[in-house]
Parts: sequence; C-alpha cells; structure tokens
Amino acid sequence: MTSPLLSLSGAVGGAGVDAPVAAHYGSLYGEQTTLEAGEGFVDLSHHDVVRISGPDRLQWLHDLTTQYFLDLPPKAWTQALVLSPQGHVEHAFAGVDDGESLTVTTEPGAAAALVEFLDRMRFMSRVEVAEVTSELALTYRPAAGHELVPRDQLSTYAEAAGPACGLWAYEALRIARGEPRLGLDTDERTIPNEVGWIGTAVHMDKGCYRGQETVARVHNLGRPPRRLTLLHLDGSENRLPAIGSGVLSGEKVVGFVGTSARHHELGPIALALLKRNVPVDVQLEVDGLPAAQQVIVDPEIGLHFRRENG
Repeated sequence: MTSPLLSLSGAVGGAGVDAPVAAHYGSLYGEQTTLEAGEGFVDLSHHDVVRISGPDRLQWLHDLTTQYFLDLPPKAWTQALVLSPQGHVEHAFAGVDDGESLTVTTEPGAAAALVEFLDRMRFMSRVEVAEVTSELALTYRPAAGHELVPRDQLSTYAEAAGPACGLWAYEALRIARGEPRLGLDTDERTIPNEVGWIGTAVHMDKGCYRGQETVARVHNLGRPPRRLTLLHLDGSENRLPAIGSGVLSGEKVVGFVGTSARHHELGPIALALLKRNVPVDVQLEVDGLPAAQQVIVDPEIGLHFRRENG
C-alpha cells in the first residue's frame, strides 16, 4: 500500500518490498544521526497489520506461539513467533494489546498467510482475526518506539512528529543492532536460536507450543547449526550485495547474506546467516565484495550480543 508521505518534499521511494515508503528524504547519513539523537520519525506504513480480538485471545496465543501472553499488560510492545512442528520460524509479529484486542504488525505482504493460519487454529476459542492494514499504519519515533496510527491521519502525524527520516536510515540502525527481518535475513530452515530471538520473541519459561522441543533442545545443549553475523563490507565499490547472495569462505558457500545498508559510522554493513563453525577471523566474500565478521548471536546458546544505537 503506497504511502501518502511519498509526497513529502525530497522523498525518494524505495525498492522491492519496501518500495511503498520513502527510502530517504535527501540525507541518508543526516537522517541516521537525527534518529540517533532521539528525533524525527520513520514511515513504516507498508507493513501489514492484523487485529486479534476476543476474550480468549491471550490464552490462545500463549498456547500457540513462542511468547508468554498471560497477564500481558496493556500497551506493552510484544514480539512473538509461530513455529513449524520442527521449530522453523513460519510467522513473526509484534504489537500491543489494549485490553480488548491485540493489534500486531508483520512484514509487508505477510498478513494474509498469518490470518489464514490463525483462522485454522481457532477451533472453539472465542477469538476473531482480521487484517486491518487499510485502517492502521505502522510508524516509528525514537522517543516512543513503534506506533500504530490511523492510516487516514498519516499526514497529520507527520506534521507533528517530523522531521521525516527515510527507511534506509532506519534499516541501517536496525542492521547495526543485529535485528533480523523474517524472510529477508532468514530462510525456511531458520530456528529462533540462530538469529537472536531467544528472550525477545521466545519466552523460555512457559508451557508447550508447536516447535518448542527443537528450541529447548538447542538452547539446553547449545550449538545452533547457524549464527546471525554482522558483516563489515569492503567499501571500495559503490554497491551493496543482493539479498540471498551466497557467502563464500574460499570457494565454499558457508551461508547467505540478508539485508544490507550504509551506516554513517560503520560504513557498508549487512546481516548474514552463517554456519556456526565458520572461524570468526576468516576472510569472507559476498557478491564479489570482501567481508569481515562481527559475531552478534552467541553460537552456543543463541542469545543476542545487543549493540545499542538510535
């Protein structure tokens, strides 16, 4: 859904799944420092939005997902995953409960599959699930975090929340923090332990849910098969690697690259999912670009070494 904020002065549209919102407003690095200073806002209105309502919603989601939803306080931003029986991540969402319904956001285009899955799992529970992307839009302000605002009020919101900062700035800070996006930094084999979702989207002290056995076994025994890594890319060429490109150690493919960006302090960076046993000090190559590693997820237990910024 194309954002009306693309009409703001200086707005330049993005590409791929992020095409409906502004990539930047003329100053990539300046917009990053604005966000790091706690100012400005980012238009994330291309993300899908789903509302889950009904008196049984929190118990139902508690039983179905990786998150602890019992006694969830109102307005607390919460992340959760839906796993396959084998523990692979199938859906990821985050949002807030207002006491009557939980409204969550997903990746662009992901709502239909999430709603279909949740509808199949309702059984006798008093729960209703609906996509409400046409009604609500996701935004971000450093001072307030992620917010859901009425879509028809986006322009008014922008006037009050400015200055506008583009998605490229937001993404550069996200990548530097080592926070993955489902479907871009992950694949169909990804388990939560590999990408640092233990403790944020996955609660380790709750009852059974689909895929829990894999998560618990890998967490307790250690050694996830892969690890999320921050790549520091060679900046001599004015390009970034394509999402999904293989990461090479010599002539051997040892993983794949996900999202990438130009960071105002770190230079060109990217997230990559690599085999756990790839030596940290080995020179890598991705899409013809030399790359060095920075470990951001503990390869033994899957916890995140979090870098704070913005």
